[in-house]
Amino acid sequence: MDKLLSVIFMIGVLILVLPSFLQSNSQLKQFLKNLSIWIIVVFIILMIVYLFK
Repeated sequence: MDKLLSVIFMIGVLILVLPSFLQSNSQLKQFLKNLSIWIIVVFIILMIVYLFK
């Protein structure tokens, strides 16, 4: 249940951030660069959460 709540929270944050993220990244190269940065940040956060549980 705790993992499900974390997934719901991450999806909620994604829904809140996604519209402005897409609007500010109109060029494909910039979009891919920023998307890769976000993927790395989310991956690091998930690894920290799993290491300390």
